[in-house]
Amino acid sequence: MAEVIRMPLLSDTMTEGVIAEWLKKVGDTVKSGDILAEVETDKATMELENYADGTLLYVAADKGQAIEVNGVLAVVGKPGEDYQSLLDGEGGSSNGAAAETKAEPAPAEQPKTTEEPKKAEAPKAAVDLSSIKATAVRMPLLSDTMTEGVIANWVVNVGDKVKSGDILAEVETDKATMELENYDDGVLLYIGVEAGKAAQVNQIIAIVGEEGANFQAILDAENGTSSAPAEAKEEAPAASVNGSSAEASQSSDAEGRIKASPLAKSIAKDKGINLSDVTGSGENGRIVKKDLDTFTPAAKEAPSPAAAATPAAKPAAAAPAPKPAAVPEPVGEYEDLPVTSMRKTIARRLSESLYTAPHFYLTMEITMDNAMKFRGQVNEVSPAKISFNDFAIKAAALALKQHPAVNASWLGDKIRRYKYINIGVAVAVEDGLVVPVVRNADQKTLSTISTEVKDYAGKAKSKKLQPKEMEGSTFSISNLGMFGVEEFNPIINSPDSCILAVGGIKKTVGVNDAGEFFVTNIMKVTLACDHRAVDGATGAAFLQTFKQLIEDPMRMLV
Repeated sequence: MAEVIRMPLLSDTMTEGVIAEWLKKVGDTVKSGDILAEVETDKATMELENYADGTLLYVAADKGQAIEVNGVLAVVGKPGEDYQSLLDGEGGSSNGAAAETKAEPAPAEQPKTTEEPKKAEAPKAAVDLSSIKATAVRMPLLSDTMTEGVIANWVVNVGDKVKSGDILAEVETDKATMELENYDDGVLLYIGVEAGKAAQVNQIIAIVGEEGANFQAILDAENGTSSAPAEAKEEAPAASVNGSSAEASQSSDAEGRIKASPLAKSIAKDKGINLSDVTGSGENGRIVKKDLDTFTPAAKEAPSPAAAATPAAKPAAAAPAPKPAAVPEPVGEYEDLPVTSMRKTIARRLSESLYTAPHFYLTMEITMDNAMKFRGQVNEVSPAKISFNDFAIKAAALALKQHPAVNASWLGDKIRRYKYINIGVAVAVEDGLVVPVVRNADQKTLSTISTEVKDYAGKAKSKKLQPKEMEGSTFSISNLGMFGVEEFNPIINSPDSCILAVGGIKKTVGVNDAGEFFVTNIMKVTLACDHRAVDGATGAAFLQTFKQLIEDPMRMLV
């Protein structure tokens, strides 16, 4: 499958990059690690590294042209592969993401016409920072779904000398643990996020510069002017007697829209918090993650006596969303575990999938007698040990070829049916689970599939999986049979339309046509379908084909 190469964030102030020179041209064969181009940022000219093997199929800009951060830069894939769908789908979304990123500061500038003349002076402070010989290191966007990263470990300490290219820290994203590279020579002056703590994408996590440089000015500028936000915060408690109107005005723009980061909005939705009740501590009163982490509903409980006498206050008193925070302390010992970035992402994505996609489930029993005999014969000649999970991956891929309606995604105004078959395989790790992707599984042998899955499992457990190895699935499989689970209902791995749950093999008693009893081996599988894209009959037809391939596995080889 073709891979999209995007314009990376190469400096803390970068909004776009200019192609200084293409070192590869369309049609060239490229490997992971090759330098595709030289990109001129606002600070330096840096090399753009490729991360996919294949052929350079497309470049989005000529030499001298600019591309926004996260915009499509190039496409790498197989010769002659159709990549237009990637540009139509991902390209549109990336442009939208770039536009959204650029638009975020806008609410802070709109109030210039109202009562925030002091806030409008913030850009002047930014100009003065040019005399400070120090650079902020920000949390980079390391995967397409990343909203924050956790500092797993700092490799260097404050006061250490660092050079461009040195590794500053290891960052745990929602998909993998990756190295954070430095891009300026100097001394590590400041660390803003301790090991084990999270930082939002683009948040300052460190500062590198000349020894003795006034890095505090950079932090002050990042947090906004010291006067305007302070005044707003001082006014908030006085106005809180009358409710949250002052807080709402502080964290909203001239048109009354609440200013909050996308992550803050997501957290507020999950916790049932009304953003108008939260005081923002970010730039120009913008609500950020830490505001929600420290938010308690105590301020809403204070006016409750008046609420009893005032009917208009009943909605506020009736809002039960924040109540989980008031759960009584348990009697006895317990342990509160911090939620990892991976676990947060699992919770968010699966919640979105379960409550957005209308799931229905189809369960079928498969006789495994022939498959068990066949597996023994195959493993005598196979260079890699074949598992029943490998059988399931291969059978699912071949069944998808016959039932392309299952190999699809719901995109709101259209259903996208893929002409390639990429099987996502759920792998359990210490902090949760990851779903590496076996690409073009229908074209691979059982031994090749087995080797790939084992390699992915090893990388997953050592946290070495790369984001590109977990993207692009069109169908997913989750196997809990090795844990003794007979059957279960899985949650669809969005944007796939279906996921197949594979249970364990169990001996049971069967009856033949002559009424004779015999011992047989049964495996149950359950197909979860998104009813928006896949109907019951379609899912059932897929399962029938899957059953036929597993019960007569020789058909998978022809």
